[in-house]
Amino acid sequence: MPEKIIESFNVKRLDILDEQGNADASLMPSLAGDDIKKIYEQFILLRTFDARALNLQREGRLGTYASVLGQEASQIGSARAFEKSDWIFPSFREMGVSITMGYPMDMLFQYWSGDERGIRTPDDLNIFPVCVPVGTQILHAAGAGMAIKYRKERKAAGVYFGDGGTSEGDFHEGFNMAGVFKLPVVFICQNNQWAISVPREKQTASKTLAQKAFAYGFEGIQVDGNDIFAVYRATKDALDRARNGEGPTFIECFTFRMSDHTTADDSSRYRNTEEVEDWKQKDPLLRLKRFMEKQGLWTAEFHKQTEDRAMKLVDEAVKKAESVTHPDPKDMFIYTYEKPTPRLIKEMTDL
Repeated sequence: MPEKIIESFNVKRLDILDEQGNADASLMPSLAGDDIKKIYEQFILLRTFDARALNLQREGRLGTYASVLGQEASQIGSARAFEKSDWIFPSFREMGVSITMGYPMDMLFQYWSGDERGIRTPDDLNIFPVCVPVGTQILHAAGAGMAIKYRKERKAAGVYFGDGGTSEGDFHEGFNMAGVFKLPVVFICQNNQWAISVPREKQTASKTLAQKAFAYGFEGIQVDGNDIFAVYRATKDALDRARNGEGPTFIECFTFRMSDHTTADDSSRYRNTEEVEDWKQKDPLLRLKRFMEKQGLWTAEFHKQTEDRAMKLVDEAVKKAESVTHPDPKDMFIYTYEKPTPRLIKEMTDL
């Protein structure tokens, strides 16, 4: 019998900025000093938002909240590569993506307080509502990619999910469709090592998550998810390929969830302190600060001004969110179906 030739693959790993703030100049994306300072400002704003959300939840002013701490580079770096005309499909932890792309923070606070009007996306953004079911947004993104291709638009769809999402059937179905039809979709997995209490090694026997893309006929790449420049470059390159009709890309951002899965979780019950402390040394904000210091872009005065501005913006967002008139309880009946059913009408009347 003739020898069978099986196509081989090689998972690339992209690292640009190390933990000491040293960057590989040959791989650095084209970013001016003002761009890098803006990225730092977005980091501080996101951390300020995140810390405030946690405090508000503890005070009973927000519901269950999923912290972004430790994953900021994966979110800000990728979001900065997208255009507002692209279609974004978040999970429940992409506050950094939304804020970076211009989503009003007061509306995010409004949503996490339990008012779903907060995810009525502004007309100038194509960000879909927060997706709590694990993995279902992957199918939505594939469908959007198909629509973009039908319309022959120079756009792309981007979808975010965690390492746990790769264990869902929706992940494989979405990847298969994207690969077969060469859809303009960028799949971004924030591999934060834990899907609630389940470690990454119990999600899959694959050495990387990125390699799963090759089974569906397109490229997968692993990047240091705490390296803002690597994430930005990988996403930008993937978007260029998508817009040029070269099909999808899967980006595995190798990062770590510094906080609990949500405020309803206690990660100390399943993670050891040494692991968390080790990842603290890889803090994405700390390495960016070190890089900026070496480039003469960071000063204590700049940092103080950035912090003060972020605090002011978050204060204003909280005040605005909490001043919104409460929703009418009837809305839960009116917007369930196109037309209220007899049962809903009775329940609304009883209420």
